[in-house]
Amino acid sequence: MGTASTDAGEIAGERRQLINVAYRLLGSLAESEDAVQEAFARWYALPRTRRDEIASPGAWLTTVTVRYCLDVLGSARARRERYVGAWLPDPLPDRAEWGQGADSDPADQLVLDESVTMAFLVVLDSMTPAERVAFVLHDVFRYPFAEIGGILGRTPAACKQLAASARRRVRDAHAPAPTAGQANTVRHVKQAWESKDIAALVDLLDPTAVMTADGGGAARTALRPIEGGAHIARYMVAIAEKAPGLELLERSVNGAPGLVARHAGTIIAVAAFDVADGRVTRIWTVRNPQKLRPWERNGQGPFHT
Repeated sequence: MGTASTDAGEIAGERRQLINVAYRLLGSLAESEDAVQEAFARWYALPRTRRDEIASPGAWLTTVTVRYCLDVLGSARARRERYVGAWLPDPLPDRAEWGQGADSDPADQLVLDESVTMAFLVVLDSMTPAERVAFVLHDVFRYPFAEIGGILGRTPAACKQLAASARRRVRDAHAPAPTAGQANTVRHVKQAWESKDIAALVDLLDPTAVMTADGGGAARTALRPIEGGAHIARYMVAIAEKAPGLELLERSVNGAPGLVARHAGTIIAVAAFDVADGRVTRIWTVRNPQKLRPWERNGQGPFHT
């Protein structure tokens, strides 16, 4: 009885690692939770004698979770064709801002680092499923290529090539890590947006900046990326004018300084930024209500006042 209880505790302890792997592979909290739940369901469906034969339950669970993610990624292209407008990864709140949250919430389990910034996740989404798995498992989580090969059904050498190809994609995309000055730039954007100062926004936005919005067909937003600092500035001010009383809150989004928009007590958007040389180069705005649920949990978290 004691051994079974200990084993159950050890297996449950794998959940955080699995959620972190799955989110980086899928960019979706709900789908990541589904992947991990499926892995645990398959584990407990095994006969006890079979479970006892598995030398590393964590490795077994990782293999099942990643293969589930591969199936999801394989069908993603067809699902994206039906998606209304641009698709963006789920924005993540900073766990430190949540206080005492329920450990069962996948958002609470995620470790926020450079591998979950919106810029990085968007680059990951451009990779083939096999590239994404090889890169995430090796470069982010330090799995050996021999183990990755077992998951993907490929040789270690082939997995090494996949990771190298993925690395080139990251380099070519020039996805920057958040800088020390990003919070200051985002704060100035907030102030200019609140005051509807188009000229100030233009100064803060790179002339070649791009804004991409994800409404998922459930919230009104631009269906195509808006290009050019001046166009983005006018669009931002138009949003503020159409929503009197709009509140902008400085919050960590996927581990980097970002903004959250609240109107009439409801979170309506979460924005992540790329900043280079003190100017915003990319804005990713998530408006799909399904993707904003972690920010509204039980009315608590970063917005409980």
